[in-house]
Amino acid sequence: MLKQILTLFVFTALSAASAATFSVSLIQPIVLNGKALKAGDYQFELKENSVAVLKGKKLQVEVPVKVEDTHVKYGRTQVLYDENKGKFSLKQIELGGTTTRMTFPAASE
Repeated sequence: MLKQILTLFVFTALSAASAATFSVSLIQPIVLNGKALKAGDYQFELKENSVAVLKGKKLQVEVPVKVEDTHVKYGRTQVLYDENKGKFSLKQIELGGTTTRMTFPAASE
């Protein structure tokens, strides 16, 4: 029993350690997973099961994400948007200093 509890603790600790957190600034309001977000600074936590958690001052949104290694190092973080009928959604984030690109699913109407 003790061995099972210790094993569970180790896996939990490794899962927490493997989550990546980074900052991103949105330059315009967007809709993400059905929630309206104002322009501003946010923290993203990238979980290993292809889920990104966006955290603002009073907001937390979880959204599925496709994480890719592009083999090209990005010089700066870049946020790409999609526009549909005057509303913007998050399309992609390229993380500066890494080879990581995150693609977000297209917003449904």
